[in-house]
Amino acid sequence: INIIFVYSYNEQKFVDTTLSIVSRYTLMLMLGVGHGDLRLMSSCSRMFHSIRQYVLGHDAMRTMGKANVLISGMKGLGVEVAKNVVLAGVGSVTIQDQGSAEWTDLSSQFYLRESDLGENRALCSEKALARLNSHVRVSACTEHLERFCLNCFQVVVLTDSSLEEQRWVGAFCHTNNIRFIVADTKGLCGQLFCDFGEAFEVRDSDGESPHSAMITHISKENPGIVSCTDEQAHEFTDGMQVTFSGVQGMTELNSCGPIEIKRIGSYSFSICDTSNFSEYEKAGVVTEVKQSKTLNLDLLVVNDYGKVEKHQNLHFGFRALHEFKQKHGRLPKPRNQTDAELLVAMAKQLSTAANFDKFDEDVVHKLSLVAAGDLAPVNAFIGGLAAQEVMKACTGKFTPLKQWFYFDSLECLPDQEDGGLLTEEACAPRSSRYDGQVAVFGADFQEKIKKQRYFLVGAGAIGCELLKNFALIGLGAGEGGHITVTDMDSIERSNLNRQFLFRSEDIGRQKSEAAAEAVKKMNPSVNITAHQNRVCPESEGIYTHQFYSGLDGVAAALDNVDARVYLDGRCVQYQRPMLEGGTLGSKGHTLVVVPHLTESYGPASSSGQKAIPLCTLKHFPHRIEHTLQWARDQFEGLFKHSAENVNQYLSDPEFWARTVARGEVEAVEVLEGVYANLSDRPQDWTECVTWARIQWESLYNNDIAQLLHCFPPNHVTSSGLPFWMGAKRCPHPLTFDPANTTHMDFVVAAANLYGQIYGIEGSRDHEGIQKILSGVRVPEFTPKSSVKIAVTDEELAETKLEELELKLLSLQLPSQNFRMVPLEFEKDDDSNFHMDYIVATSNLRAENYDIPAADRHKSKLIAGRIIPAIATTTAAVAGLMCLELYKLVQGHRRISSFRVAYVNMAVQYYVLSQPGRAPTFTVSKTSSPGWDVQFCPRKADDRLLKKKWCFK
Repeated sequence: INIIFVYSYNEQKFVDTTLSIVSRYTLMLMLGVGHGDLRLMSSCSRMFHSIRQYVLGHDAMRTMGKANVLISGMKGLGVEVAKNVVLAGVGSVTIQDQGSAEWTDLSSQFYLRESDLGENRALCSEKALARLNSHVRVSACTEHLERFCLNCFQVVVLTDSSLEEQRWVGAFCHTNNIRFIVADTKGLCGQLFCDFGEAFEVRDSDGESPHSAMITHISKENPGIVSCTDEQAHEFTDGMQVTFSGVQGMTELNSCGPIEIKRIGSYSFSICDTSNFSEYEKAGVVTEVKQSKTLNLDLLVVNDYGKVEKHQNLHFGFRALHEFKQKHGRLPKPRNQTDAELLVAMAKQLSTAANFDKFDEDVVHKLSLVAAGDLAPVNAFIGGLAAQEVMKACTGKFTPLKQWFYFDSLECLPDQEDGGLLTEEACAPRSSRYDGQVAVFGADFQEKIKKQRYFLVGAGAIGCELLKNFALIGLGAGEGGHITVTDMDSIERSNLNRQFLFRSEDIGRQKSEAAAEAVKKMNPSVNITAHQNRVCPESEGIYTHQFYSGLDGVAAALDNVDARVYLDGRCVQYQRPMLEGGTLGSKGHTLVVVPHLTESYGPASSSGQKAIPLCTLKHFPHRIEHTLQWARDQFEGLFKHSAENVNQYLSDPEFWARTVARGEVEAVEVLEGVYANLSDRPQDWTECVTWARIQWESLYNNDIAQLLHCFPPNHVTSSGLPFWMGAKRCPHPLTFDPANTTHMDFVVAAANLYGQIYGIEGSRDHEGIQKILSGVRVPEFTPKSSVKIAVTDEELAETKLEELELKLLSLQLPSQNFRMVPLEFEKDDDSNFHMDYIVATSNLRAENYDIPAADRHKSKLIAGRIIPAIATTTAAVAGLMCLELYKLVQGHRRISSFRVAYVNMAVQYYVLSQPGRAPTFTVSKTSSPGWDVQFCPRKADDRLLKKKWCFK
C-alpha cells in the first residue's frame, strides 16, 4: 500500500490514508512529479486550441493549461461543466462522485447509458471526457469529498451538493485562496455562486480588442489635445490609458509609456503636458492599453437581469430545498401539494429571518413542483455559465460573477388557463430515461415530444449541442417522430475543441453523418437522417413544400446571416416555427419565431462592420486589418480566382461578356489575373522562384515608388491641404534582403503556391532558393508620369478594361487541354504555405506603411475570417433554444411565454426579453377589382403605418 498524507479539514490535522482515496495523478502533483512525466497523450495538432485562443488569447491559454480543476457531482449538470472545462484546455480535471447512475440521470447525463445503471457515475464518464481533449488529464474519484486533497486544485466546483458540504468546502477554499464555484439546477431553475477570494485580479475585463484611432493632429500645450480622423468616432473614455506609435514630429510620444486620457469629444481627447515636445507633423496611431483590475468579491449580490424579486425568492427557495432534503432525505415530490406547502413555509421562515418583505409564495411553490426534475436544456445553460466561471478563475480574463446568479424558465410550464394542469400521477417516475423530464412536464408531454418532426440546419458547434439536447429530451424518438439534420461541411481538426460530438478519428467525415451517429449512441431511440445539402434556392427540389409541411419546426444552427434569412423566409412561407441561435466568442443570442405570433428573423440588416473601400486596400491602408485583407485578397486573386478564371476563359466563349457585366472594378481585377497567368506561365521550379522574387519587387518597391511618384510626400490637394494626412499614411518602398526572414518567407511561400497552381513541385530548401535568387535579374523600375492612381473606387476601373481586352486578344493561348489548379485557402494546415504567405504578405505591406505587424496567431484570426467560438457559449445558447422548444411543443400561444436572449458571458450580461409581435394586416374588399391591404406594424415602426398594397 502506498501511503500519502491528506489534510482533513474537520480534524485540522494530517491523517494517513491509502492511495485509493485520490487519483494517481493527484498523488503525483503532491509529490512534485515532473509535468513531462505525467503526460501520457498522443500528439495532436496545435489547431485543437486555435479557436479558443482567438477568444482567450495566448497568455490566458497558457495559464489555463496549468490549472487543476476538481468537479464534484457527475449528474447532468456536473458532466456538462466537465465537458466544457475539458474542451477549454485546462491542465487537469478530476471528477468526483460517490453515487450510482439512476434512471433520472439519463434525462441529462449524456455519457451514461442504460447499461450503466447502478454503476458509479464518475467512472462511467471518465473515459468519454478524457477523449474530448488529449491535452487534458482526466481522472475519477469515487471517495467522499471531505477526505479529498483540495489543496491540489486551483478551482473547485460543486454540483448536486448539500448546504453543509458547500459551507465547509467554501470556507476551506476561501482560506486557502482556491477559487470556489457552486452550480445547481432544480427542474426549470438554476443557481450559481462564485467565491474567487477577497482580491481577484482581472487582467482583461471584457475580452474586446483594444480600441485604436488614427491621429490627425496633436497640440503642443498643457494638456495636449489629440485630434483623430473623422472617419469614425473614437471609443476612448475618461481614465483609459493609451500608447502612441508612428507619430512623426512629436516623436517623444512614441517612446512614452501608457498615458491616461480625458475624453473631450467624439474625435478628440486630452493627454499629458506636450508643451516641451517637438512640433507634431503628421501620422500616428493611438491604441488603448488594457489595464488589470483587482476586484473585491466579498460582497453578496443577487444578479437578477429582469426578475429581481423572483430571483430573490429563489435564493430562499434553494436554501429551503437544502433544509427539506436534510429533513426528509429527498426533494419534494413532483406536483405534490403537501411538499410544496412545507417548502413554502420553510422559505418564508428564512425570508422573515433575513428581513425580506417581498416574499412570493407562488415562486417557491412552483420551484417545489419541479425541483425533482432534471432537464438537459437548463443544465446546458447553467453548465455553460459555470464552466465559463472556471475559465475566468484560471486565467483572470473576463469579469467574474459577483457572486450569486439565479435563473428560471418557469414560463415553460403548461398554461393552467389552457387546461395545462398537471397531476402528481402524471409526473411520477416510470423507470424511464425521461423520468427527469416527466417530473416537470408529465408523461403526455413526453409522448408528444417523441412524435415531433424537426429539421436542423447546421451540425457545427451549436448544432452538436442541439443534437445532444434533442437526444436527451427525446425529440423525434418515438413512432412518427424524426430529426433531419443537414450540413455540407466535413470535420476539421480545429472543430474538435467546441463541436464535442466529433473525435479525431472523425476528421474528414461529413459533420451531419458523424453527429447523427453520436446522438444515436446517446439515445438509440432517436430517429435521425443525415443530409449533406446546403439549404438554398438550389436545394428547393429536395426541401419542398411537402417536406416543410411534414415538419413541426425548424432549428437553425448557421454561421452566416444570408443563410438565416433564407431559412427564415422558408419557415414564414410554410408557416413553421423556427429556433435560431448564434455565438461570437463569449457573446450569444437566441430567437424563437412563432407563426402569427412573433416577428420573424427578417431580411438582413446592415452589419456593424463596414466593408473596407477598395482604394484603401490598394493604396491607402492604415490598419493591420487592411493589410491582412489585402494579403487574403492577393492569395485568392493569384492562386484561386485567377486559376478558376483562366480555366473558364479557355472553355467558355461567354466569359468576357459575363465578367464585364459584373461591374468594371471587379472585371478589371478578374481579367488582370487571367492575363498574368496566361502570359507568364512558368516551366520549372526556378521560374517559380523568379516569379516570386519579381512579385516581391513589384508589390513592395515598384508599386510604392509609383504611388509616391504620383503623390510625393509633400503633395497637396487642390484645396491646399496635405494629401498624406489623416487616414492616408505616406508609405515608403522596401529593399529586398535575403537575410531578412520575412522577405524570404514571402519568396518561399509565393514560389511554392505559384508552382502548385501550375502543377510544379516546390521546395523548402532555403539555401537552394537563395542560390536561385542570386541569379535572378530584377528589371529596373522607373516611375511613369502617365500612370493614374485611383483615389476612389470609381476611378479605379476607368482606364483598364480597354487595355486588358487588347492584351488578351493579342495573347497566344495555350492548347485547349491546358488547365490550372485553383487553391482553396486552408488556414489549419501549416504545411501548405497558405498562412506562411498571408503573414509575410501582410507584414511586408504593413512595413511599407509603418503599420505595426501582426503575428501568425492574429493574422490567422483576421485573414481566416474565423468566427471565434467556445464550448461554454454554444452550450448556453443551445440550452436556451431548447427551453423555447419546450414551449413550442406544448403549443404556447401567449407571447409573454417566449423569450429572445442576448448574452455576453465575459461581462455577466444576460438579457432575456419578450420577442416582438408579428406585424398584422387588415384586408378589406374594395370597389375596384382586388383587395386593399393595410399593413399595421408595431408602434415602434411608425414610418410604415400608412403603407398599402393592392393585390389583384
